[in-house]
Amino acid sequence: MTVLVRDFRTEDAEAVTALRRVCVPHQVVTKEFVLFGVATANPAKKYRLLVAEEEGVIIGTAYTGIVYDSVEPGQSFVTPQVLPDRRGRGAGSLLLRTAEEHLAAEGASDVYVWVADEPTSLAFAARRGYRPTRGAHFQRLDLAGAALPEPPPLPPGFALRTAEDFADNPRPLFDADAESTSDVPSDISSELDDYEDWLHHTWNDPTLDRALSTVVVSADGRVASFTAAVTDGVATYVSGMTGTRRAFRGRGLAKLAKSDSLRRARAAGYTDAFTSNDGENGPMLAVNKWFGYEICASEVRHVRTLG
Repeated sequence: MTVLVRDFRTEDAEAVTALRRVCVPHQVVTKEFVLFGVATANPAKKYRLLVAEEEGVIIGTAYTGIVYDSVEPGQSFVTPQVLPDRRGRGAGSLLLRTAEEHLAAEGASDVYVWVADEPTSLAFAARRGYRPTRGAHFQRLDLAGAALPEPPPLPPGFALRTAEDFADNPRPLFDADAESTSDVPSDISSELDDYEDWLHHTWNDPTLDRALSTVVVSADGRVASFTAAVTDGVATYVSGMTGTRRAFRGRGLAKLAKSDSLRRARAAGYTDAFTSNDGENGPMLAVNKWFGYEICASEVRHVRTLG
């Protein structure tokens, strides 16, 4: 049977959503999120969502584009995913090759891809010229059954808010996100400096649950720490990003923000909590271990230089 790769169509949204949920069950994927990503992509991203089809059935997908906010030009990404029972038929290779051709035509020099940390996937990447760079871990917490540790005390002068409280002016959250993101270990150094772009793609993300995203505010009203909650609206909760501004670190504020958000998520009926961390992000790995998160999957980032 012949496998073909083509660009995503709107009517593919449900099939792509279902496929991603099988391939990455530790992430939140909704139909609205898939459509949002295609419809609102920054033109500089040169974004394409590809699907692999066999006998009219979507068996794989890959999203790819340019890292347009990187401080180093020419950086790009691709994330191929194929249903487990449809692997070994050439879909992954065809998706990857199509993405690489697209990226090369758009001026990319290096392509980064996350690869599942298991022998078959690692061998697939190696055969295609990708070399490993760094690891990351997905972690799961049984939110329905876990005994969450008691939250640290709220320091004098600090207060807990939600992201929804910043609906009229999210700029303070953008500033905190930009500073925190710049300190996250990564192969690609990026600058979060476009507020309008952040509003468009982060603040308006349909999976961002502003009511469950906790913000710690200092006595003078500054955002000191935050945790962004991403949910499927049903049962799955994911920590999208947790950060503390440099001037407020070392006070346990990240624990406080996550503790508040997790407790409110459980009260809202969410049963599974997931998070992910770079393998070198010791502070956040320690925080998540304190909550009782356990590693459920690992990935290794790989890179290939085009040309």
